[in-house]
Amino acid sequence: MNRETRVVILAGGKGTRLAPYTTVLPKPLMPIHDMPILEIVLRQLKHHGFSDIVISIGHLAEILMAFFGDGAKWGLNIEYAIEDVPLGTIGPLRSIEGLNKPFIVMNGDVLTDIDYSALVGSHGSHGGLATIATAKREINIPFGLIEYDAKLTMTRFTEKPTLEHFVSMGIYVFDPKVMKYVPENRHYGFDNLMTDLLADGEPIHVFPFDGQWLDIGRPEDFESACELFGKHRLRFLPGF
Repeated sequence: MNRETRVVILAGGKGTRLAPYTTVLPKPLMPIHDMPILEIVLRQLKHHGFSDIVISIGHLAEILMAFFGDGAKWGLNIEYAIEDVPLGTIGPLRSIEGLNKPFIVMNGDVLTDIDYSALVGSHGSHGGLATIATAKREINIPFGLIEYDAKLTMTRFTEKPTLEHFVSMGIYVFDPKVMKYVPENRHYGFDNLMTDLLADGEPIHVFPFDGQWLDIGRPEDFESACELFGKHRLRFLPGF
């Protein structure tokens, strides 16, 4: 099944939060120790049986194409979708052919040990239009939290609470039917798609994940990813 599942990797952003590094180097080529983050992702996908890859590129596209080529080095078949103008996280899907079966869409700059096969299997078990991989994050509020009613009377006080939320990991599985929501040649993001699906009453399922996950978009997260990968290399690259 995995060999038939296309994977669309979003790698067209400018990575402005990682400047000045990303002025000359695409963010997916940022090295995590001795290996670009996107190469780690590709090796993981290969390990889980996925080989049909489309990389959506824009900023410094030529460098990415020169590095990854047709994917034969990793036993993959890599094609490219070139964004002449930024189209957001979902907009590029409109120009990609062959999305006629459930497919993965993911950011090309995430360090995680998620089981992509389990994610696709979860999507297939419920038959909805979208499955979102989610991770738990805690937010520490460094103040006393006050709640009050319409009469301005305090109803509750919590000293420096820790709030738990589930956040999108930037990894999704979509049914081909979502394509009817994607406009042509117009910026359309993940947030737009979620809003439209919810407005139409379409069920959106989640895949809660409690393993390792980091988005390397900020310098501090990039440094954390390098440290984490160095300590747990075989966890992120089983079989290598």
